[in-house]
Amino acid sequence: MDAYERHRRIWRFFYVLLSGPICRIFCLKHENPEIKGPCLIVANHVTDWDPLLLAMSFPRLPLYYVASEHIFRQGFISRVLLWLMEPIARRKGAAGTDTVKACLRHLKDGHAVCLFAEGDATWDGRTARVFPATGKLARSSGAWLLTYRLEGAYLSKPRWGRGIRRGSVYGHPVELYSPEELRAMKAEEITTAINRDLYEDAWERQRENPVSFQSKHSAEKLETALFLCPKCKKFGTLQSHKNILACDCGLRLRVLDTGFFDPPEPFSTLAQWEDWQQKILAETDFLEGTEIFRDPDLELYRVSTDHKERFLAKGELVLYPECLCLNTHRFPFERISTMAMVQRRRLLLTCDNEYYELRTKKDINLRKYLSYWRTRKEKGR
Repeated sequence: MDAYERHRRIWRFFYVLLSGPICRIFCLKHENPEIKGPCLIVANHVTDWDPLLLAMSFPRLPLYYVASEHIFRQGFISRVLLWLMEPIARRKGAAGTDTVKACLRHLKDGHAVCLFAEGDATWDGRTARVFPATGKLARSSGAWLLTYRLEGAYLSKPRWGRGIRRGSVYGHPVELYSPEELRAMKAEEITTAINRDLYEDAWERQRENPVSFQSKHSAEKLETALFLCPKCKKFGTLQSHKNILACDCGLRLRVLDTGFFDPPEPFSTLAQWEDWQQKILAETDFLEGTEIFRDPDLELYRVSTDHKERFLAKGELVLYPECLCLNTHRFPFERISTMAMVQRRRLLLTCDNEYYELRTKKDINLRKYLSYWRTRKEKGR
C-alpha cells in the first residue's frame, strides 16, 4: 500500500468516527464540493480547529494541510501525525520556500492541498489579507483552486478565548477556479480574488443576523488579545473573569453572548478596540532606551531547519524602542526580518537568519510585542 492509499483510508476512518461529534459540538453545517483532479484549497483562518471544521466538507478526499512548524517538534506525537496525515511544514515568521515546493510536489502528484494563507488565525474576527505569493502558487501549480470560507467560527472559538461556545458555524466553498481560468489571470489578480472570496467580518455578520454563542466565560483571556485600556491609556492593566473585562482604573464591561460589549462605549466590538489600540501604538513615539513592555518567565529557544530546538535562556522579556531582550540575548529590530505567533503563548521570530521561539506557560499578552514590531516595520524603521 502506497502512502496516499494509507492516507485515504485513515482519512475515511477518522471522518466516520469524528464528523458527528464535531458537527454537534460546533453546531456546524457545511457544503461538500465536488472536486476532480489536483486542487489547492485556500480557506480563511479562524480557530485552531479549522482543519477539522474544513475537513467535514471533504468526506472522501484526504487533504494535505500546510501546518505550523511547531507541531513537528512534539516527539512521538509528531511522528504519529506525519504517518497519519503527512502535513506540510510552514515556519511562521520565516520564508516559505520549502513549503511552496512541498505544496507543488503534492499538487503535481494529483493530491489536494489545504492552505490557510493568512498565516495566522484572526484575533479580532476579521479576515486578514493572504500572503502576496498565494496567487503565484495557485497559477503555477496547474491545479484547480477552491476558495472556502468558515462563518461563525470566530465567536464559537475565539483565538483568545476559553472553551467552545455553542452557536452556529457554517463552512462552504465560495468559488472554484479551473487551471485554464488561473492561467488567464495574473498572479496579483488571483490573490485579489482569494482575498475577496475569503473575507469574513464576524461583527458585520452578527449585526445582520445575531446569533447567541452562550458561555459562562465569554470574557476570559480577552486580555491576551487587548493590551491597552481605553480609559486610563495604560498597557497591560486589563483583567478578565467569567464574562467581565475590567481595569484597575474603573473600566468594567460585560461580553454578551452575541460577542458585543456592554456598555457599547467607547467600543461595541473587539475589532473597534483593536483598531484603536493599534493606532495608539503606531502614533506613540517612545524614547530610545525607554522600557515599553515587560513580562516574566519566558523561555527562549533556537530552532533548526530539521525541527530541533535548543534551550538558550529563561527570564524576563523586555521591549525597548530599538530591540527585544531576554537576559543577555538581544534582538535589534532592524535585524528581525519576520515575526509571528502560534496560539497565545508562542512568539516566533527570525533574526540574522536564525529562527527563535519565545515560549511561556502563562496567559500573558505576547501580541503587543508582535504589534510593536509590525508598526515599526510599516514606518520603515
